[in-house]
Amino acid sequence: MNNDFELENMRQQMNTLKKKLEDKKIVNDRILRRSTRKDVNSITRRYYVIMAICLIMIPYGYWAFVVMTGLSIPFWIVTSIMMLLFGGVAFYNIRKINDPDLMSAPLLEARKKVASAKKFHNNWLMIGIPIVILWLGWFCFETYKKNPDSEMILYCAVVGAIVGAIIGFSLHFRTQRQYQAIIDEIEDFMEE
Repeated sequence: MNNDFELENMRQQMNTLKKKLEDKKIVNDRILRRSTRKDVNSITRRYYVIMAICLIMIPYGYWAFVVMTGLSIPFWIVTSIMMLLFGGVAFYNIRKINDPDLMSAPLLEARKKVASAKKFHNNWLMIGIPIVILWLGWFCFETYKKNPDSEMILYCAVVGAIVGAIIGFSLHFRTQRQYQAIIDEIEDFMEE
């Protein structure tokens, strides 16, 4: 009889412990999803800014390149296509991580989506850099063709390219760190 009482007492303690662990897991899950949502929102805001800049650059490019500096219409058309491409890439990656169900999906699925977006963001850099270098070369050629004595514009283009590269790489690496932080948080939680 005494053993039955002890056994029943142990069962109750085990059930209480299981309930506490389950409650802690639910709270940790909510904290993880809230923290992850913050990083995801930061990344998507950055992508929305990029998309807005790309769209604004189309009419601004016409004014700056064709009207003000007299560069060719084909140069502006290719620049506009390039801006649409870059904006489309940002939109594509937003769709991967800005899914409303991402934070309510199973953690393994959420991790896969974030890892896929991180990989795509990193791979796109290897495509975007050559495109920008070719575009800069064409810009310098157009500028030189228009006015062979336009060294100042070419110097400004080089300085602008360097500043743009610094800003672009810093944003790229910050975004990669945020993607990795999300992945690490999910993995740490899954290990628990």
